[in-house]
Amino acid sequence: MKILVLAWEFPPRIVGGIARHVAELYPEIVKLDHDIHLITVEFGSAPKYEKVDGIKVYRVPVTPHDNFLQWVENMNHSMEYQAQKLINNMGTFDLIHGHDWLVAQSAIALKHQYKIPLVATIHATEYGRHNGIHNQTQAHVFQQESNLVYNAWRVIVCSSYMRQEVHQIFHCPWDKIDVVYNGIRAEKKQHPPYFDKQQFRRKYAADDEKIIYYVGRMTYEKGVQVLLNAAPQILNTIQGKAKFIIIGGGDTTTMKTQAKTLGVWERCYFTGFMSEEELNKFQTIADCAVFPSLYEPFGIVALESFASKVPVVVSNSGGLPEVVQHNHTGITTYANDHNSLAWGILQILQNPEYAQKLVQNAYQDLKDRFRWCDLAKQTEAVYTHILKERRLVTWE
Repeated sequence: MKILVLAWEFPPRIVGGIARHVAELYPEIVKLDHDIHLITVEFGSAPKYEKVDGIKVYRVPVTPHDNFLQWVENMNHSMEYQAQKLINNMGTFDLIHGHDWLVAQSAIALKHQYKIPLVATIHATEYGRHNGIHNQTQAHVFQQESNLVYNAWRVIVCSSYMRQEVHQIFHCPWDKIDVVYNGIRAEKKQHPPYFDKQQFRRKYAADDEKIIYYVGRMTYEKGVQVLLNAAPQILNTIQGKAKFIIIGGGDTTTMKTQAKTLGVWERCYFTGFMSEEELNKFQTIADCAVFPSLYEPFGIVALESFASKVPVVVSNSGGLPEVVQHNHTGITTYANDHNSLAWGILQILQNPEYAQKLVQNAYQDLKDRFRWCDLAKQTEAVYTHILKERRLVTWE
């Protein structure tokens, strides 16, 4: 198959999880003998065209604009123009695969212009992120998502939870939606073997302190505020012998104020952005990873902690309970419940043999359920299904 992929981020341009998803899925699809052409946004000195792990990558310029929605429209014009050039020069594609609402405009336009079936992956929804639609900007994004879902021949989502969400909020037929989990290359998560762990650890905590960490975006939906609310109970139980390391860029002003109000400021360390090299080292000395999301379509951060062999505590929000099997590969707690979260974290800190068993099970689970080579075959099956149906219909 010859497949056109549209994604607004691709390494080295990394905004969220789509970049990693696209960069790790499609090399495996290339290995299945498919021809992948990916159009994305230019970034720094990255080549305008290159082959990356077999993917033919085209990076297009986007006219700058202060209004993000207008910038997205400009991006879609550039993507559509590039796709038209490709089709004119090398012939049409068997499929178009669009990732999220940001590429909806160009994906839909190309579908109709060239009569190419469109498959859409919905990674998250505006409705879910904000627990409803509350303003004009959110309404615009919701409409773009709705248009993409409606125009797609089939829709791929990353969890059964997301299948239910897309079915309900977009009134999308249940049998039009396929679940294909996100994956991870566990073998790529290599910890540096030679460095002074004790000295490195002292950058973050005293020798007798447990290290509890969160890594991710600093947004309300990620639930860092719930972790901070749980901190006093945890500290009281283990005589104050813990540090809470909050990793990630973004505005942490409200969180820092909360930590001071709760009296746990001295036990918290807001690191800001942490490089991958630093994070790889950090995870070798951490005691517990915590992801207390209020909305989480999947939870790839949990897989990364699995791969890093760190015990994981998550909320039972969204797709997280599908990723983290309670009492087997990690601990799931009640979403937005700091008492439940504190209980889960203490289970890890106070029961090291139990925590180690969870780590072992979690690492095995990566091989059983989250290998990209297997997920690529599931994606290929969706493609094959679409093309089989396409041959049976006349496109007026």
